[in-house]
Amino acid sequence: MHLDFSGKVVLVSGGTGGLGRSVTLAFLAEDAAVHVTYRNPDEFAALQQSAGSAAASLTGHRVDVTDESAVAGVVAQILATHNRLDALVHTIGGYAGGIPLWNLDAATLDRMLALNLRAGYVLARAALAPMRRQGSGSIVNVNAKAALDHAAGAAAYAASKAASLALFDSLAADLRGSGIRVNSVLPSIIDTPANRSAMPNADFATWPKPDDIARVILFLSGDSARVIHGAAIPVYGTT
Repeated sequence: MHLDFSGKVVLVSGGTGGLGRSVTLAFLAEDAAVHVTYRNPDEFAALQQSAGSAAASLTGHRVDVTDESAVAGVVAQILATHNRLDALVHTIGGYAGGIPLWNLDAATLDRMLALNLRAGYVLARAALAPMRRQGSGSIVNVNAKAALDHAAGAAAYAASKAASLALFDSLAADLRGSGIRVNSVLPSIIDTPANRSAMPNADFATWPKPDDIARVILFLSGDSARVIHGAAIPVYGTT
């Protein structure tokens, strides 16, 4: 299926990361104007190089996405340039595992809540201002299988992912009939260099690939998915 995003403006949080990079390049390949948030300048430079001639349609914002004023500033810059925002794809998250609850310190819990819950809250609130004025838009939250499958030793991670899923599900209910759609995707372990390094003995062939997940995200972001709202799509690969 060909998905044409020409004339569309997209914000990808964590757009230089393992999954975010694939999402960004996929949107650029479909002629979208793409803005990404990032923390590592080297990763953004590598993304620009990978984008080739499409880099002219790519803008980066080095920002902490848990900072409300900073994210509001990013959206203000997008509106100053394009006067619209058509899609938000939220790919940022963090992981902490192998820790039974009785050894879980409050700092780890707070970090998981910041990365996996607060960041989505901040980004969605900022993006919704222009989307509500437009009466249109799409938000795709990249969550995780752990939102539903709560493994041992992952209390902070699973709880933060479950809370994020509930937040965006409730937001979808708030926005019913508004012209703005909200959906989540729930990958299992994504086949990224970082995950391969962390689990060198795993069967990588069973893990969903970033490019495959990106195609699901693009579909959900586009007009072809106009009847899909409030969904949580499993993207588990062949595990």
